[in-house]
Amino acid sequence: MGLNSIQLGEITYHFLGLSFIALTLRQAPKKTLDERTNHYAFPTAISIVSQMAFQAFIGIGLTLLYIRFVNPDLFHSFGFLLPLGFSQGPGQAFSIGESWQIYGIQNAGNIGLTFAAIGFVICSFGGIFLINTALRKGWISEQELVHMRQKGTQTGIRPQGEKRDVGAYLSTDTEAMDSFSLHMALVLTAYFMSWLLLKGLGVALGWIGPMGAELAANLWGLNFIFAAFMGLLLKKILQVFKVDYITDNRTLTRVSGLSVDIMVTSAVAAISLGSLSGYWLEILTLAAIGGISAFYGTIWFCSRLFEDHRFLRTLLIYGVSTGTLSTGLALLRAVDPEFESPVAVDYTYASGLTFFMVIPIILIIPLPLQTFKTGDWTYSWITLGVLALYLVFVLISYFVIAKKRALGQKNHIWFRPNR
Repeated sequence: MGLNSIQLGEITYHFLGLSFIALTLRQAPKKTLDERTNHYAFPTAISIVSQMAFQAFIGIGLTLLYIRFVNPDLFHSFGFLLPLGFSQGPGQAFSIGESWQIYGIQNAGNIGLTFAAIGFVICSFGGIFLINTALRKGWISEQELVHMRQKGTQTGIRPQGEKRDVGAYLSTDTEAMDSFSLHMALVLTAYFMSWLLLKGLGVALGWIGPMGAELAANLWGLNFIFAAFMGLLLKKILQVFKVDYITDNRTLTRVSGLSVDIMVTSAVAAISLGSLSGYWLEILTLAAIGGISAFYGTIWFCSRLFEDHRFLRTLLIYGVSTGTLSTGLALLRAVDPEFESPVAVDYTYASGLTFFMVIPIILIIPLPLQTFKTGDWTYSWITLGVLALYLVFVLISYFVIAKKRALGQKNHIWFRPNR
């Protein structure tokens, strides 16, 4: 079709921002959170952060060892592509990796896409293996598995003649404007606002000098964050003018779903095997260790951290720690197709906490690049130190929440409360 890897990567980059805007434009549920949801938002956020921080610590630690003993030419931020590809997804991995070109690092975006693709494989096959393991060992109740025997669940396509769910509601008269067109216009408006903001920041930071210009270039790699903020701002503007009722959550979900599907497909298609020839050992080592730690870590961590719907929460956390939210929800649908449990809702509120909790990690991503640029290893040691503090914070939170369950049943990876 004439699309090369760079163009496919750019599609990934842009549709990531569009998917975030579609999510942030959604209206919050009118019902207030009950005590249960309030109770599990923070533990869910801790579960997500624990995986990202651990993957980053493993990635940077192994990268520094590789540089010292195996490959001195490896760039010092290489390890960050593991959590970016696994815990964040192909869009973030590509956009942040591509922004490193200002340091003279080529193909980092492509390597990030490779980690994301491997993460999808680990998420899919590992998730199915996890479900089957849970079935054999009795971690899931029969009530939660009734629908898995249905034809639609097994094939992924609704059977002919079955009553279908509503995918979206019309919020406009189609003679004036199609409802889907209106929602796309809102999403693209917010995206244009984020472009204007980044352009403005680039001009403002340019006055500082080379350091400001370098920071401005890095901000383009975080385009999706600014896109999400502009989505929230546009939603606030609609609320101020009391016209927020024109948006439909289901339609925005379709927009986000389409964006994610295009993003994932483009990300996988953009991978250029030739540009990865010098990094296969490092990629496979980090991906293998990251995948194994995510599998066993989430089982141990989540089965002791939560008190209800423990396997459903474990499955979702595993999915979003190796793939994306969409793949995590796909795994959850395998055992909770209508999202009747509070797991998906808890994750929605936890994601807001998670965003603010991982900002320091995002901010320290450029630090190892300074080691690559200047040769001063202090920047890399500071990065490891910050990640170590994250792990300490996660462990303290884990022991406070899990209490006696934290170290209970040490000989069993899955915690059973009745033992």
